[in-house]
Amino acid sequence: MPVTDVTCVIHAHSVHSDGTGTVEQIAAQAARADVDAVLLTDHDSLEARRRGSERYHGSVLVCVGEEVSPKNGNHYLAFGIDEEIDHDGLTGAEVVAAVAEAGGFGFLAHPFSSGSVRFKRVGPGMPWDDLEAPGYTGIELWSFVTDTVEGLASVPDIARFVARPERIVTGPPERNLRGWDALVARRPVVAIGGVDAHQIGVRVAGRVPLRLMSYRRSFSHLRTHVLLDRPRRGEAVADRDAVYAALRAGRCYLAMDSFAPAQGFAFGTRGPEAVPMGGESPWAEGQLLQASVPRAAELTLLRDG
Repeated sequence: MPVTDVTCVIHAHSVHSDGTGTVEQIAAQAARADVDAVLLTDHDSLEARRRGSERYHGSVLVCVGEEVSPKNGNHYLAFGIDEEIDHDGLTGAEVVAAVAEAGGFGFLAHPFSSGSVRFKRVGPGMPWDDLEAPGYTGIELWSFVTDTVEGLASVPDIARFVARPERIVTGPPERNLRGWDALVARRPVVAIGGVDAHQIGVRVAGRVPLRLMSYRRSFSHLRTHVLLDRPRRGEAVADRDAVYAALRAGRCYLAMDSFAPAQGFAFGTRGPEAVPMGGESPWAEGQLLQASVPRAAELTLLRDG
């Protein structure tokens, strides 16, 4: 089946919560980074939608979700909702249920966060305390900023990460991969890459002259590629819904595009029954796993047992 590979950045914050860029500035930075869509997730806010920012900004589609943000953890990237979720007093499982009741779906944000081993004063992390909670679509398999910073061992390492992330980052932590593997052994759990972009800095007269990790730089590294079964139409609502449907079905993969552009990757099966990425089917005699890559690469198949 012909597919359209949409390059998305998921988990970004604007001036409507604790980011330093307007939605328009974020979209402009995304365009410079060759991103197709930004899934905005301001903390406890859908203000960007109320202001009419959920639309195409030039070539970049902005989809507005919410990072439901209880204190100390159980943050949830919620999409497809029309009003903010009142999470006061709710457990993680209850947050997931509240989003579903509102017609939405979501992903556990930085679910394996454990805090910094080296810098104890940073805090205990912002993890999920109930990975067995029913109803969520998936997880941030890799939370780019949280997972990386928590694993850095020194101030020079932090400086190197800020200056040249591609020289520090090699992939998601092994604990995340093991945790995801344990989850998918029991039920489907979609994996995404979360950027958690804030563009830390000081905003002066509508600009941010002093900043760390600009949106453009953050967006240049970890992306979630979403596979649509049709070309984008340039209609914001229809294309947003197509992106959401593909995410919910698991038709997506994450990649560090700063290493090499990944657009064109595909994975599925062929044989008695063709199963696309995100699909599910009982294994049959003669079924073959098949991966397509856009350039020469080394592929590793991991198996239990």
